[in-house]
Amino acid sequence: MSADAAATGEWARLRAAVLDADHLVRALASGRRKGRPAPEVDGREVRRAEVRVVDLKAGRHLQVTTYDATQAHTANHPVGEAAEAAVDALLGQPFANWHLDTSTETLQVRVTKKGVPMLHASARSGEADLTREHDRPKDRLLAEDHPVLKALGISDAQGRVKPSRQAKYRQVEEFVRLLDASLTEAIAQGHVRTPTPDDPLRVVDLGCGNAYLTFAAHAHLSDRMPVRMTGVDVKQQSADHNSAVAAGLGIDADFVVGSIADATLDLQPDVVLALHACDTATDDALARALGWDAALVLAAPCCHHDIAAQLRAAEPPAPYAMLVRDGILRERFADTLTDALRATLLRREGYRVDVVEFVESAHTPRNTLLRAVRTPGSTDAARGAAREYDELLGTWGVHPRLGELL
Repeated sequence: MSADAAATGEWARLRAAVLDADHLVRALASGRRKGRPAPEVDGREVRRAEVRVVDLKAGRHLQVTTYDATQAHTANHPVGEAAEAAVDALLGQPFANWHLDTSTETLQVRVTKKGVPMLHASARSGEADLTREHDRPKDRLLAEDHPVLKALGISDAQGRVKPSRQAKYRQVEEFVRLLDASLTEAIAQGHVRTPTPDDPLRVVDLGCGNAYLTFAAHAHLSDRMPVRMTGVDVKQQSADHNSAVAAGLGIDADFVVGSIADATLDLQPDVVLALHACDTATDDALARALGWDAALVLAAPCCHHDIAAQLRAAEPPAPYAMLVRDGILRERFADTLTDALRATLLRREGYRVDVVEFVESAHTPRNTLLRAVRTPGSTDAARGAAREYDELLGTWGVHPRLGELL
């Protein structure tokens, strides 16, 4: 069989699986091929697209949700010619990866820069959720009655999120959702290795506290792949509490006592997480991730006192004095400057970095997330980032903690 014929067969198999309304669970398209423009839907640049099946009063539809830089857009297409046209339009876009779950198998497709699909299929290990309701509550990765949420005190004994824990639930849910999408894409692109039962995915949560994120990530990821979770926190009390929760849930996880900067692990992690490590603790977490050559890093910073204090003490560059003249504006600018410097340093060290919102600001002001994927070999991008970093430091006269650690 020729390469063109094989490629045609792979596309046909993917297309047929997406359009199989009786067995489709979810299809996710993400990333863009090298040397190609960003995918577009209805004239909007989109970062990813999700397809699932819903049953409406008018009959069964294929629901396509596309995500741009700021929001999601949903369209429903009746099964048949309309759904086929919508799927063909998505397949025609230069997405780099497709991840598709059906009731019987999982398909992962990586598309080369020449447009050739490389398909890997595996039998589904767990039972599929084929719920088709359109007006059901928002599709959650962790249902409110999940045993993990009850054990963590987020949900009550009846499986309802406690009113006082709604914000924590949203934070954990959206963080895990971003982890799911980022990990799916990184594995498909070959940036994160494919885990095996003998060598599971190694995930470490730095500054884990009561391990909300550790347990939530394990609960979700363990249904998809072999995974080993490790939580790091400076408090022995946290480690004892988390070990007891893990034992009660029957989860095999490690909890290490030590500071983010000094904690030692038996094996280097593939994925490093840090949710709201305060001020320069986020810098410590990023430095550890870089020291481990972690393939994927997700960090949601909290507080930016270090750079804010430096801005108060320094003379601002003449054209920008108004940005730091008033206290509230200076604090907000310090947030932006700190995370811009962190992102640039990660790029300098060979990572592809996105700075995204992971929870709506109405729920928490601490809603910025740094998502970094290690992509070795991009020397031009690294040199450009190093130049930008030096210029920014020269302009503002600040000395970021992460820069000192590196």
